[in-house]
Order: sequence, then C-alpha cells, then structure tokens
Amino acid sequence: MLTLHDNITSGNGYKCRLLLTLLKKPFKRIEYDIDKGETRTPEYLAKINPNGRIPVLQLEDGTCLPESDAIMWYLAEGTEFLPADRLARAQALSWMFFEQYSHEPNIATLRYWITHKVEMTPERRAALPGKRVQGQAALKVMENHLAKHGWFVGGGYSIADIALYAYTHVAEQGGFELKPYPALNAWLKRVASRPGHIPITKG
Repeated sequence: MLTLHDNITSGNGYKCRLLLTLLKKPFKRIEYDIDKGETRTPEYLAKINPNGRIPVLQLEDGTCLPESDAIMWYLAEGTEFLPADRLARAQALSWMFFEQYSHEPNIATLRYWITHKVEMTPERRAALPGKRVQGQAALKVMENHLAKHGWFVGGGYSIADIALYAYTHVAEQGGFELKPYPALNAWLKRVASRPGHIPITKG
C-alpha cells in the first residue's frame, strides 16, 4: 500500500490526499508535527526525505518520492487528471511551476506564519509587505485566466487545478481577501463540488 508522510495542515500534503482520494487509491497516512521538528530528525532525513519536508509518497517497494507536484504528476499519469495532449501537459506544468514559485511562497507562507503562530522576527516583518503584494498579484493572474476559462488547462479539471486550489481556498487564513475575485470564487466552488472531493482537514 502507498504511504503518505504528511501534516494535516499542509496544503502541499492536501494536494496529494485529494488526488489519492479522487483516484480511489488506498493509502495510509503518517502524521508529522512539523512545529516540533519531526521531519528534521536524523532518521527522517536518512530514510524519508533528506530535505526534511513533507509530503513524501512512499511507494510499495519503499521508494520515497518527495515534492507535492512531483507526487501528483506520478499519480496522475494515465488518468483523467493529466491531459493527454502534449501542449496541455506542458501548460499543466506551467501552472504548477507558477503555484510553487509565485503563489505558494507568498500565500502559503503567510498562512503558515499566522496559523502556526510563528515568531515574527525582524526578517519576517520586513518580508511581510512584499509577500502580501506578490500574493495578491498571483491571485490576480488566476482571476484573469479564470474570467475566460472554466479550468486551468484543457477545458477540464486537472492536477493544475488541484495544485492551485490547495492554498487558494484557505488564502483568507493568511489574510488574503478573496471577495474581489469573482471568477476565482466560482472556480473554487466548482472544485469543491467535484465528486469525491474532501476538505483539507480530512486525513
């Protein structure tokens, strides 16, 4: 059976849980307290992920695959969640790179600081305004796309949508106002209404 090394509050972990559930793949989940450094122990670093992060998908043969978007790509291969068209697959990757480079470092980081009550050091306070601006810019990019398209790639629900949904639907926990984005909000409802959808709080 597949094993997901995870944290229930993680949007990156949620992407994997959601896709596994949609694919009806049985898996067991191991929870780690990231605030207590449970992913930074010598054993975890040696056996699970030398980068000390979750999620990690452990395959039946023991192979460990880190990074949420790589996990989703692996799981989605040959399924309806990964477009068959070559260009559409590249576009899915483009949105997933956007999520990890422009979206997650700003929206997810501020959510983490707030919900995990992270100490606001001078460095974090200095970074806060820029992350707020860049996070709103990422939401605007999404809004502009969704004003013209129902989904992010190929006219259907794909791993690009799952990747972007994970932290967008909880962006208000990071202090990001979502009301100014009607197309984005309509898309959030479409994703949540899909058969088999689960909330981020479900392990």
